[in-house]
Amino acid sequence: MGLTFLTGGARSGKSALALRLASRTAAPVIFIATAPTDVGMEERIARHRAERPQQWSTVEEPVELPTAIENRAPDETVVVDCITLWVSNLMAAGYDDGSIEARAEELARVCATRVGATFVVTNEVGSGVHPPSDLGIRFQDLLGRANRIVAARAQQAYLCVAGRALTLQAVEEVDGE
Repeated sequence: MGLTFLTGGARSGKSALALRLASRTAAPVIFIATAPTDVGMEERIARHRAERPQQWSTVEEPVELPTAIENRAPDETVVVDCITLWVSNLMAAGYDDGSIEARAEELARVCATRVGATFVVTNEVGSGVHPPSDLGIRFQDLLGRANRIVAARAQQAYLCVAGRALTLQAVEEVDGE
């Protein structure tokens, strides 16, 4: 099945779609969460865990995402939720822009070369409010670049809006007519 890329705004339905698609595979499912576990996120993480089937395994990996995926059995189905927090975590860990883009390239390669299905969730931040700070602008730009890098290697890509999904095609595939 390859790599499936799912993007959209907050609460757009992208994670729900990733879970639904992953549940349709015959392979064991591994959910890789990039959210750091802190007091503010505990309730949200617990709510998300309750949405997943109990037989799914969960791996929490806020920084070493490509390695966490590589460590999975080749035929397992992997759900990554999400690139947005992963890029934020890399920034907080002090990675510079070039290093984050290189990590995104590594992530894209690892996901695209897996035998098992891989579903990667991320936020589309370019459609929202323009960040008022230099840090916010840097994050938006880095996430946009990371998203493009990973989406370029995907066999399927979806944009989720208001609980609806649109199939996306690469810009270079769009016929100008």
